Amino acid sequence: MANNPNVIDNLKPFKKGDDERRNLEGRPKKFTTLMKENGYKLAEVNDSIQAIMAMNEEQIKEVLENDDATMLEKTVAKAIIKSFEKGSLYSMDTLLSRVYGKPKEQIDATIEQKIVNVTLKLD
Repeated sequence: MANNPNVIDNLKPFKKGDDERRNLEGRPKKFTTLMKENGYKLAEVNDSIQAIMAMNEEQIKEVLENDDATMLEKTVAKAIIKSFEKGSLYSMDTLLSRVYGKPKEQIDATIEQKIVNVTLKLD
């Protein structure tokens, strides 16, 4: 691209004001950042996830039906129920790694050492 002689011709002119190419709002915020803005602390988010994961199926369904439950609680409960119905562990794995962190992974590695003799000829 740097060697392209038409690089200047390929540029689109800047439009002041509204332009569909510009994202004036920036990148969308992450879930935990939004939760912090709404008054949740990271420890409270993790505590909510832990509490819901410790419930049985009927209790989790009650959380979904409860009008006083927060959106965080309902979202986590719905993810667990969907995961359970599909027979998938993806949501559970994500929630567990969110709360407790990922376990250490071990990798077995073997290293072969080769001795190479190099002779240099100097003129």
